[in-house]
Amino acid sequence: MQGKQSLMLDIERLMVQVLDNAQMERLHAVLEYCLFDVENLPLERAHLSNDEYLERFVSAKRLEGCSEKSLRYYSATIQRFFVNVNKVVTRVTTDDLRAYLSSYQLTSRAGKTTIDNVRRILSSFFSWLEVEDYILKSPVRRIRKIKSTKTVKETYTDEALERMRDGCRELRDLAIVDMLASTGMRVGELVRLNRDDVDFEARECIVLGKGDKERRVYFDARTKLHLQAYLESRDDDNPALFISLCKPFRRLQISGVEIRLRELGRRLDINKVHPHKFRRTLATRAIDKGMPIEQVQVLLGHQKIDTTLQYAMVDQRNVRNSHRRYIA
Repeated sequence: MQGKQSLMLDIERLMVQVLDNAQMERLHAVLEYCLFDVENLPLERAHLSNDEYLERFVSAKRLEGCSEKSLRYYSATIQRFFVNVNKVVTRVTTDDLRAYLSSYQLTSRAGKTTIDNVRRILSSFFSWLEVEDYILKSPVRRIRKIKSTKTVKETYTDEALERMRDGCRELRDLAIVDMLASTGMRVGELVRLNRDDVDFEARECIVLGKGDKERRVYFDARTKLHLQAYLESRDDDNPALFISLCKPFRRLQISGVEIRLRELGRRLDINKVHPHKFRRTLATRAIDKGMPIEQVQVLLGHQKIDTTLQYAMVDQRNVRNSHRRYIA
């Protein structure tokens, strides 16, 4: 004879596709009451508060290696959802989520990419609730990825890179341009580098990427010469690879690099000079010249190859040349 607990699970599995979370909770409570014949059984399960659910979710993500910056973004996005929906998360339905995303798009005038980021974060949160058995199924399952128009993002031309090198007035800035251009590292990885992290003989260094994962990146001979010249010009004892130009010499921050490059671009009349654009340029050229996408993925430190493909935009001139070669 089938056990009562097993029977309850079978009934719930059959009903999970037609009932929402709140209805499934009521079904579970009714089954417990009827099958176990316990008097005065409350028809509601004890709930944690929304903030307690969020706190546990953030803790789980932190253990998975998410950065504190990402965790703050997740928390802010989910908290905003709590305020607007004003329901215990275990009772949130797919209709609640659709209404929220639609309202968010209208009131904030956010683009489709932003709205899909919100959907993705909420999906991660509710999927975690499902895995942890706080809910029976995620209400985000039925909400599909929001399609957005893909724009071809700009990369630097060879001419623009040379103009930036020639336009640098400080050895430090020249070394930064070369390091970003030849390694494709993130600006956050750049500013965390110490002198001891650089192996000039092998022309490589170890960077600390997202999720505190270390990886090896490589630079060219020109970068080596410019970086050595910059370090030889310093008379400080700061272990940081890149520091401020004025005393007290402190480790250069992300904002400092961004401001310096933006000023360089304005002075040289080069459009949108930003650290991340060096990374996209490296990925594009590597794939364009035949580097296997799996190797580019390792070089950039991406967990998923789809992320690498988003960075790499095939050079349209080569598409034209290939068309003439193979088709025309």
